[in-house]
Amino acid sequence: QVQLVESGGGLVQPGGSLRLSCTASGNIFTISTMGWYRQVPGKQRELVAQIINGGSTNYADAVKGRFTISRDGAKNTVYLQMNSLKPEDTAVYYCNAYVRTTTPPFRGYWGQGTQVTVSS
Repeated sequence: QVQLVESGGGLVQPGGSLRLSCTASGNIFTISTMGWYRQVPGKQRELVAQIINGGSTNYADAVKGRFTISRDGAKNTVYLQMNSLKPEDTAVYYCNAYVRTTTPPFRGYWGQGTQVTVSS
């Protein structure tokens, strides 16, 4: 089994910052892409940022210049530093990782989600 656990969500005022963390554990052979998605009730889950094993990154246009994704391979952990937060960033943020266990192929796994609320 593979488990992803997020932390760091909470309530923050507009313009503030939060740092999300997600750690993968379990029967992990290797992890390729890790990323963050977010979802608002009534809307589809959308990509926020992703980071590939080699270090390349992708960001949604709405968060470019404000959010930074990083990872610690030794700890199987991915981070999302969120600065200059806006009310529009309010959502449940989900960690995602593509994990290879004992046998291929890589499979996608999701964390339980952490609530981020940006409000004064």
